[in-house]
Amino acid sequence: MAEILKSLGYFILAGLCEIGGGYLIWLWLKEGKPIVYALAGAIILTIYGIIPTLQPQGNFGKIYAAYGGIFIVLSILWGWAIDNVIPDRFDIIGGFISLIGVAVIMYGPR
Repeated sequence: MAEILKSLGYFILAGLCEIGGGYLIWLWLKEGKPIVYALAGAIILTIYGIIPTLQPQGNFGKIYAAYGGIFIVLSILWGWAIDNVIPDRFDIIGGFISLIGVAVIMYGPR
C-alpha cells in the first residue's frame, strides 16, 4: 500500500507541475504577463519531465498511460479551482472512468 501511495504522490506532483508550468506559459502568451512567468513555467515543466522517472514500478509507456488518467482529473480540478469552471456530471463520470484505468494499468495484479 505504501508503494501505491508513493506512486500516486508522484503522479499528482507531475500533474501539478505540468498543468502549473503550462498555465504560467499560458498567462505569458495569452494574458501578457511578464517573461518571468514563461521562464518559471519552463523550469516547472522541466521538473515535470523528471518526476515520472521516480515511479517505483513500471516502464515508460505504462507510466505515461496511467499518468494520463491522473492528468484528466487534475485538469478538471484545476479548471474548477482556478478558472471557476464547475465540472458537470459528465466531467465527473469521465474523471472517474479515467481513474479506474489508472488503477487497472498501474496497480492491477500481474
